[in-house]
Amino acid sequence: MTIPQPAAKLHRAPIGRRPGADPASTWVRQADVPEIPAKASIYTARLTIDVTPALRGRIKVVAFRNGVTAADMLRELLEREYPEDWA
Repeated sequence: MTIPQPAAKLHRAPIGRRPGADPASTWVRQADVPEIPAKASIYTARLTIDVTPALRGRIKVVAFRNGVTAADMLRELLEREYPEDWA
């Protein structure tokens, strides 16, 4: 008759050293600089539109060539086409 042996204890292998500062906290604190407002405090509404994959690609290529993000480029386009005194 065989007596069952207890399962060997599994030990966790160390992953590595923890960073000195929490990177997420450091990133969040950067938005606390009063001279440079965070985009979230300026742009508070989200606009979703459906475009074809080809148009999306063209938008992204033009933005890349101009060295800006597609969102910034489209915000500028919308501001130009629909200024505050438009209505």
